[in-house]
Amino acid sequence: MKKILISAIACFCATLVFAQVKMSAPSPTEFIRQDFGLGSIELTYSRPGVKGREMIGKIEPWGSIWRTGANAATKIRFTDEVEIGGKKIDSGSYAVYTIPNKDGNWIFILNKGFNNEGTSGYKESDDVLRLPVKSGKNLRKVETLTMQFSDIKPESCILNIKWEDFSLQVPIKTEIRNRIRQSLEEALKSEKKPYWQAANFYYEYDHNYPKALEMANAALAAQKNPPYFMIYYKARIQKDAGDKKGALESATKAYELAKAANNENYMIMSENMIRELK
Repeated sequence: MKKILISAIACFCATLVFAQVKMSAPSPTEFIRQDFGLGSIELTYSRPGVKGREMIGKIEPWGSIWRTGANAATKIRFTDEVEIGGKKIDSGSYAVYTIPNKDGNWIFILNKGFNNEGTSGYKESDDVLRLPVKSGKNLRKVETLTMQFSDIKPESCILNIKWEDFSLQVPIKTEIRNRIRQSLEEALKSEKKPYWQAANFYYEYDHNYPKALEMANAALAAQKNPPYFMIYYKARIQKDAGDKKGALESATKAYELAKAANNENYMIMSENMIRELK
């Protein structure tokens, strides 16, 4: 009885000792939030390492569902509707799975089972998207599974997935132009008119330079002392509209104001434009 008691006490003490030791996670979790369109994309995944193993095609067999991470299923959340591979994807959360294929033609999957433990609980009937994606080859071996968003534009971006020698690029799109236009048209009827936002929209999205210039001039007229960055932006619009003389005048004024404000970046940008226009 005494031996049993001593053994129990020893086990209890050992448990206390081990409970105090914090270890790093073998596959640490990463959370990414990317602003996109009029919403955002959130990605949560665990990042396994190669650790001298051959993973894709061996431990993760060809032609089999892969959780595209470690531990729980990789989760992606869209706060606004997007389009992937020509298919509309509603806002909400999804699990990310892939099927690696030896011929390089992988399958990218979005599935409703975002609470799944890896592939456990996966059902093909819960798939909302199956997209064929051609895998690329990394210039150097990627030790830790890496996901990131690149080529961020107002209505498009790319989800990059890289591990070992393999890389996938999944294009994601959204439609915001018409929604912004509608909001601007309504807002321009109000007492407080968003002239500067309208100038940005007609220049960046619609490439309607006369309309953009009209809005920029209205925004500048509303300012007692228009700042250099607004005048430089007007110069960009004038330059792209083909008004070289007007653009030169605006760029020169922007340079002088930027110099007075000791803003080197806008001094350089204005100087470059002046040089191009002369």
